[in-house]
Amino acid sequence: MWQRLRAIIRKEFTQTLRDRRTLAIVLLLPVILLFLFGYAVEMQVDHIPTVVVDNSRDQRSWKFLEAMETSGFFDIKYYVESEAEAIKAIDEGRARVAIVIPPRFAAAVERGNAQALVVVDGSDAMTVQSAFNAAVTVGQAHAVELLTEKLERSGLQRGASLAPLDVRTRVLYNPDIRSLVFMVPGMVGLILQQQTVMLTALAIVRERELGTIEQILVTPIRPWELMLGKILPNVIIAFINMGTVLALGVFWFGVPFKGSLGLYFLMSLLFVFSSLGLGILVSTVSTNQRQAQQLTALIMLPGMMLSGYVFPRSMMPKVVQWAGDLLPVTHFLQISRGIMTKGVGFYFIRQQVWILLIYGLIVFMLSQAAFKERLE
Repeated sequence: MWQRLRAIIRKEFTQTLRDRRTLAIVLLLPVILLFLFGYAVEMQVDHIPTVVVDNSRDQRSWKFLEAMETSGFFDIKYYVESEAEAIKAIDEGRARVAIVIPPRFAAAVERGNAQALVVVDGSDAMTVQSAFNAAVTVGQAHAVELLTEKLERSGLQRGASLAPLDVRTRVLYNPDIRSLVFMVPGMVGLILQQQTVMLTALAIVRERELGTIEQILVTPIRPWELMLGKILPNVIIAFINMGTVLALGVFWFGVPFKGSLGLYFLMSLLFVFSSLGLGILVSTVSTNQRQAQQLTALIMLPGMMLSGYVFPRSMMPKVVQWAGDLLPVTHFLQISRGIMTKGVGFYFIRQQVWILLIYGLIVFMLSQAAFKERLE
């Protein structure tokens, strides 16, 4: 048995190493994606180009604009004369935010009914969220500052508390709110799923297209030995990529790894086990490599959207959440973020572990049966 299995593994490694361009793409793609996410993708947007319409031009309006720019979220690039010109600047892409200050702003501040308009470009999801939150926060802080100044002039002692409630925030595990801290654990799961599913499916379908699988079947090798021999090299390549992404994330980008590395690799192996079953199922329903690639993409896109990698699952409808539960990457993502970011142990992830184990057993048995039936 071991001799036959070694022969299949040796053949797969020989074919993989012979196709150097494909191997280079497989090994370099995760690194390229990580650097793109690390340097080009940022969920918290700041230094947003801003255009200003200051119809008051007094000391109060200048202080308000200074507070907005000092926050670091707004970079004032232009001053225009009307709101229509400001919206035109947004339409042309020269600005993302417009701040409109009405006439006699200082007098309105003294009366306590001053208003300022912040117009945000809603065509960019990240910008609109950051700009909206920043405008509300900076506006409230400036309003409190103005109220403090007014009460001090009325005789209130400096240092006296104005608010009956002081709410303070503490962010666990990611105090700097860095995007990479929650992206890297998710990238590991997506990379493992993509490469185990795609490489396994393509390897089996390629054998069928070339007609070599029939030649292999006339040898004494058994179907499960053939299946295992073809997937083990892909598992090794997937784990090499996982180690590369983890090493770059931790040592280059400074993403903390707080949990057990051994537990993480063990859980990754369990996840790979379930993903391999999906790859074999894809190969059984695909007649050529193009179909296998399309079916792999059909698995990957819902995995990215429904697993919680980008969008929080708590905001999705229940039916969509149930659909996401059918994907193994959804459960591995919770395991990956729990071990890497929170440093939790097996006890806290046991539910996801059992789900992955049961899922992997069911899918692997179905894929083995379908693979054997397809060979026969």
